Amino acid sequence: MSDAESKAQFERLVLPHLDAAYNLARWLAGNDHDAQDIAQEACMRAFRFVAGCRAADGRSWLLAIVRNTAYTWLKKNRSPRLVSVDQDEFDEIEDHNPPAGAVHCADTAAVREALEALPLEFREALVLREIEGLSYKEIAEVAGLPIGTVMSRLARARRELRVAFERKGEKV
Repeated sequence: MSDAESKAQFERLVLPHLDAAYNLARWLAGNDHDAQDIAQEACMRAFRFVAGCRAADGRSWLLAIVRNTAYTWLKKNRSPRLVSVDQDEFDEIEDHNPPAGAVHCADTAAVREALEALPLEFREALVLREIEGLSYKEIAEVAGLPIGTVMSRLARARRELRVAFERKGEKV
């Protein structure tokens, strides 16, 4: 692939999704400065490997790169809180609700505070589903996880958000 073709493919697949890339990086990193670094590094990686992208829409592909870049950055620079998810929690989880549920109904500041308090894995799943509007399948692809794990993380994240709002006396 020529440089001109790579540039055109990058512009078509990546540029429309820069806001989503930065948004995910911001929620994973926890601050604007680190998110800018992560998003920039992810875009450089995307440009380098754009010829290997087989997706018609580069959104999930780019978000997977952002996620991997963020986790690499966090591993080098911080000790993230990890949460283990038990297999038996998968059985009762089935969510047929479209995105934009509880997260979009509550006060923005309260949501931001509650999201920032969530463990990284839960925050990531909620941001991808509720804010970016990805399907379970797309989240599983981005995160490199089984769909059951995605469902479990979303259920647990929503439960923790609900508890956080109830503690503050807010209705979700």
